[in-house]
Amino acid sequence: MARPAAYLHFGDFDSYGKLDFDKKEIRKAMRRAGVLVRARSRKLVSKRGASETGQYPGLRKGNLRRSISYRVSHSGFMVKIEPKKTAEMKAFYPAFLWYGVRRGAKRGKSHKKQASTGAWRIEPRQNYMVDALESSADDVRAILRQAFAAALR
Repeated sequence: MARPAAYLHFGDFDSYGKLDFDKKEIRKAMRRAGVLVRARSRKLVSKRGASETGQYPGLRKGNLRRSISYRVSHSGFMVKIEPKKTAEMKAFYPAFLWYGVRRGAKRGKSHKKQASTGAWRIEPRQNYMVDALESSADDVRAILRQAFAAALR
């Protein structure tokens, strides 16, 4: 699955190198930012009931909501928030939500795209991860700006 990603950059501290900062403080701020965006994305997929086309996915069992997690990179200067495939999922369910599924769609042995076979079985849904980051961008920038200023050696 091509991962539609959202990227947030603020250039206040571009003139400094990574060695100029206390990694412990930066990792702590990245964790806070990850928790914030994860909470907002989980909130977007927490509406009970079936979802319509172009809406955020609805909540039935909660597997998608629980699969959203964050991870801070080893260097501590990046955080990744994404849904992961869990043991409860037979397949990577967020891919079906992003691309949608057509009725009766079958792939041949060559796995090339076949002609459109019918109506949507699962229509593509709205991208809740990108919207969660965009809605919390100001808060994330404030958290990181404060942390980078405090962590400067």
